[in-house]
Order: sequence, then C-alpha cells, then structure tokens
Amino acid sequence: MMKIILSALCAVMVTLTGLSQAFSEELVVYSARKEHLIKPLFDAYEKKTGVTIKYITGKAPVLLERLKSEGAQTPADLLMTVDAGNLWHAAREGVLQPVSSSVLAANIPASLRDPENRWFGLSRRARTLVYSTERVSPSELSSYENLADPAWKGRLALRTSKKVYNQSLVAMLIAEHGETKTEAIIKGWVSNLAAPPFSSDTKALEAIIAGQGDVAVVNTYYFGRLQKKTPGLPLAIFWPNQSTGGVHVNVSGAGVTAHSKHPDAAKALLEWLSGPEAQNLFADANMEYPVNPSVKPHDFVAAWGEFKGSDLGLEKAGELQSDAIRLMDRAGYK
Repeated sequence: MMKIILSALCAVMVTLTGLSQAFSEELVVYSARKEHLIKPLFDAYEKKTGVTIKYITGKAPVLLERLKSEGAQTPADLLMTVDAGNLWHAAREGVLQPVSSSVLAANIPASLRDPENRWFGLSRRARTLVYSTERVSPSELSSYENLADPAWKGRLALRTSKKVYNQSLVAMLIAEHGETKTEAIIKGWVSNLAAPPFSSDTKALEAIIAGQGDVAVVNTYYFGRLQKKTPGLPLAIFWPNQSTGGVHVNVSGAGVTAHSKHPDAAKALLEWLSGPEAQNLFADANMEYPVNPSVKPHDFVAAWGEFKGSDLGLEKAGELQSDAIRLMDRAGYK
C-alpha cells in the first residue's frame, strides 16, 4: 500500500512540475508584423495559458538575416512575417523546421501552407482591383490580364515593383501563364500607367481619388483602411478572374524556428493562432480574411462580397520570385 501511495505522489509531483514548467515558459517571436496587430493576440494567449510571449518586431529581411547569423544561439521560437514569398525564402534558408500537426492541417487549406509544413498562413489577403466609381463601369473590368489592353492606356495606377506583394503577384501569373505571356501582360501594364509606380498601395488609391488614374491593383486592407477613415469615397472593389483562375490571394503567416528551444510550445501557439478565437482577432486587426474556412470575416470585410480565390499553391510565390523580378525589370516595370 505504501508503495502505491508513493508512486501516486511521484506521479502527482511529475504532473505539477510539468504544469509549472508549461506556465512559466517564455516564447520568443520575431515578427515582421507591427506591434498593434500582434499584441492583442499574444495578450490573449498569455491570459489563456500563462505562457509569456516576448516579441521583437522588424523588417522581414532583417529578421531573416538575424536568424541566420544567430544560428543555434537564437532565442527565437517563432518567425511571423507577411507574404508567402518571404515565408518560402525563410524556409529555403533553413531557419524554419517542419511541424507535424493534425490541427494545423485541418484549420489551414493546403494552398495556404508550405507543402513541407515549415510555414503556415494565419491570415489571408486578396490583391485585387479597386476602381473609380466616377469614371469606370464594372462592366469594363474582367481580369489582371485585361489591364494590359490599350483601352486602359493612361488609366492604370500601380505600386512599385520593388514591393514583395507585386513580386508575388507576378510570380503567380508566371505559374499560371508561363514567362512569355506574363511578360507581355506586364509590358501592357507599363504602357498603360497613368503615372510612375507609387511607393504604396495607399498612394495609388489616393491618386485615383484625385483623378490620376482610374484603376489600381492593391491589397484589400489598404482599401479598407481608407474606406473606414473616410466612408463614401468614390472607390469600389472588383474581383478579377472569376471565370478563370481566381483572385490572387496571399498570406501573413508563421513557422517554428529551426533552433527553437521550445518547439512544442511554439507549435501549440501556432495551433491556437489557426483556431476560431485567434482567427477573428488576427484577421479583424488588419481587415484581412481568416485562413480557417470555418471562421467568417469581419462584417466590414464581408461587405465587399464573396470571391473565388486562386487555389495555386503559394509556394510558387517564392519559387518564382527571382524570375518575376527579372521579368518586371525586362518589361520596364520600376
């Protein structure tokens, strides 16, 4: 009897020790997402689990170089960044490790995560068309490819090709059409520009409001920010390619670092981020779409209407990024 009691006490002590370690654990996140977008998430997770989250924010390339230089000495357990191209690059550089999780597989569609499970999309954004409701009829619009038509000469507003969002869009066009056809499309875009490429999506939208151009290619949340700030703007969203490959979608996402000191705890955080509670917080903070199909977008975002998104695997955004950059350079897209 005494042996049974002692064994039971030992089991209890082991369990308590495990719980103590879990609740005293600290996770370190390197994030290319801004503090105001991630802090509410981490605060909620800390309150729910007792796990402390320390985060360091910075530009995606800087954080990647930091991870590479720190190597096995890095304190980072998780890397969060925007754009599948950046996530793919981090995986290729060996700073992320594969994660096996039935939860992540169930919550995140295959096209929005790495085929080797090194990174996972956590919020979804559409790079779509926004047009002037004063000068454009929706019947004039149809596809990304159609914007190369001479009918749009002097009417197109684009962000610079230096931004990864446009590099990924062109990479996905290459995946769909091949380089020759995509180069012809991009040359058509350049010929139709209303002004030299803008430094941001917001500036492209503001130019249309001011009458400098009629249609732009932008991420949906930039439109949302302007719309929320100034309701009634003479702008509207158009979902292109609905009868073909679908709207270009991209993600912000994360992966467990290759040298994480707490890989199980980092995986648990990833799984929570893909679940309903976090998905609403994560997507709503920046007017994005949840990646989890069971979670509905915020009413403000849902009001833009439903669309068919491309189901091409987003790893192509990374694999073809260098090809896309060279193609845009050849086409004169600055």
